[in-house]
Amino acid sequence: MQSMHKLLMQCVTATVAVSLAVPAMPQEPVAQGGTIKSQVNLVNLFATVRDKNKRIVPNLKQEDFKILEDNQGQKISFFSREVALPITLALLLDTSGSEQNNLPAIQDAGSQFISRIIRKGDEALVMSFDSNVDLLSDFTDERSQLERAIRRSRINVPDQGSIGLNPGPIGSRQITGTALYDAIYLACGDKLATEAGRKAIVIVTDAQDEGSKVKLEEAIEAAQKTDTVIHILLVVDPRYGGNTSVAHKLTEETGGRTIFVRSEKKLMEAFDEISEELRSQYTLGYYPTNTALDGKFRKIKIETADHDLKVLARKGYYAPKG
Repeated sequence: MQSMHKLLMQCVTATVAVSLAVPAMPQEPVAQGGTIKSQVNLVNLFATVRDKNKRIVPNLKQEDFKILEDNQGQKISFFSREVALPITLALLLDTSGSEQNNLPAIQDAGSQFISRIIRKGDEALVMSFDSNVDLLSDFTDERSQLERAIRRSRINVPDQGSIGLNPGPIGSRQITGTALYDAIYLACGDKLATEAGRKAIVIVTDAQDEGSKVKLEEAIEAAQKTDTVIHILLVVDPRYGGNTSVAHKLTEETGGRTIFVRSEKKLMEAFDEISEELRSQYTLGYYPTNTALDGKFRKIKIETADHDLKVLARKGYYAPKG
């Protein structure tokens, strides 16, 4: 099933040109004296647009958008409104002690979210994080398997199948505290990096990190390099508090949203908002005027003709290296 999903994602990706600054097929115009080869890199963006009342705006056209890369205007080469493009989703649940009172509600809302968001062609995984990062379900389109995985999440249970996915900076080291940044790094680098198309991480957390080996900036970079949008449902126990600045930085830099959750009803509404957001996006693609293959970070800004509208999209990408 997973291989079929990847094949479908790759076919859709080729159709609507949705890859992360991946080298396009070399252009090979034939000239006297031999073949001239040039390599062009396509940059693709998923954007959600809301009005001043935070309602999604679904009917914009290509000419309503403007893209800037490092303050230089870019020509939009591809445009479409995406409501059916498959989604690859990672649901990350904070199972540290600070979420103990909230876990039953998180499990209920998360299960309902999965049942609503997963459609034919979609795929999702479930991870939990506290002192360990645990893979509760790998990628699947089976909603019942994902819902069972959510129900298996437990508060601070060590060695409950620690994934040890990354042989690099995380390894199999057990961490004391809440490994939020490590969980994001692992989800992006070891799971989402090999996926194509629309990719998102939805995290239910208070955004407190204690003990991660990677830094906040490294977690953000991992998301940016894999073209992954991060959404955070900020569930805060008043006894422990939360880190709103971290939540906002993670979401704003990757094109996602932070939604404050103060009740079980609000948690369900927040999952519904994220579901709507994932299904109501514009795809914009362009060939950057800066063709240097230097591996550097390029800042991106998307504007609309109507300045009352707010565009939610990632803030940049890393150019490929030559």
